[in-house]
Amino acid sequence: MGVYNVAIKAGNKNLSSSRSDKADEFYTQLSLIESELKNYKNHFKGKTVLCNCDDPYESNFFKYFAINFNSLGLNKLIATCYIGSPIANTQLSLFDCEPIEDKTTKSPHKIVITEVDDYNEDGRVDLVDVEYLLKNRKNTLTRLQGDGDFRSIECIELLRQADIVVTNPPFSLFREYIAQLIEYEKTFL
Repeated sequence: MGVYNVAIKAGNKNLSSSRSDKADEFYTQLSLIESELKNYKNHFKGKTVLCNCDDPYESNFFKYFAINFNSLGLNKLIATCYIGSPIANTQLSLFDCEPIEDKTTKSPHKIVITEVDDYNEDGRVDLVDVEYLLKNRKNTLTRLQGDGDFRSIECIELLRQADIVVTNPPFSLFREYIAQLIEYEKTFL
């Protein structure tokens, strides 16, 4: 897995098809993510994954990594949300049973996951367990000081912490986004 590859190039037809939607806000279907990322399982062990264009309330990339946190052997999962997202906090919440913040504020935030448990004790981690991620004191949801833009100082600091970046970036900023990943020598998908 080279440093600059669009991680791990093999078979990313499903994820590439997401580019056909010209809107910057597009959330890739969980089934497409599962189908593609199963090919890269061994690349994630012990790594910190950053989803820096993924509102954890909306993003299926975040949901995939949260559900598969243990089976992938992740060290940490970080997701950030941009304040200007027109659909941020408008889709189904991961945290419907315990609202963490007023979702009408559309505030930029980050979630950091370092441990995922089987809260309902059914023998597997699923979306039901993901709803309770923040009950674990090792996991945090906090507001960002800035607007959550991937180019902001605080988001660049999160980028520096990451081993692999997996996200669905704003397509209007795609070249700038990729240039930043290359500048910071990040592996990405």
